[in-house]
Amino acid sequence: MPSLLMPAELIKAPVPLAHVQRSLRQCLSIAAELLYDHGHVLETITLPQRGLAHRELLALSAAAPTWATCQQVMETSEAATFNEYGRFVLTHLGRELMFDMFGQGAADCA
Repeated sequence: MPSLLMPAELIKAPVPLAHVQRSLRQCLSIAAELLYDHGHVLETITLPQRGLAHRELLALSAAAPTWATCQQVMETSEAATFNEYGRFVLTHLGRELMFDMFGQGAADCA
């Protein structure tokens, strides 16, 4: 899967930590909504042994273009990764933020 990162020369100045965290929180919120809208539950990405398969990521990106942007933000900020099965899941950081935003039921493993 090709990387969606911007070339380094396009980045003018470091992004303040507060802005990154705000963008990440917005993306986690959008991701939660998109998952629900497309028949998934939050545990799909909050449980490390589950995750979204490549075909599910493609379907989400096709149905909701904002998914790809949010996926990039989550991966770049190390809030999400691919597990040993190649499925997209939240990292400990992502689960902690999801827990902080939506409560314990949203991130059982946080």
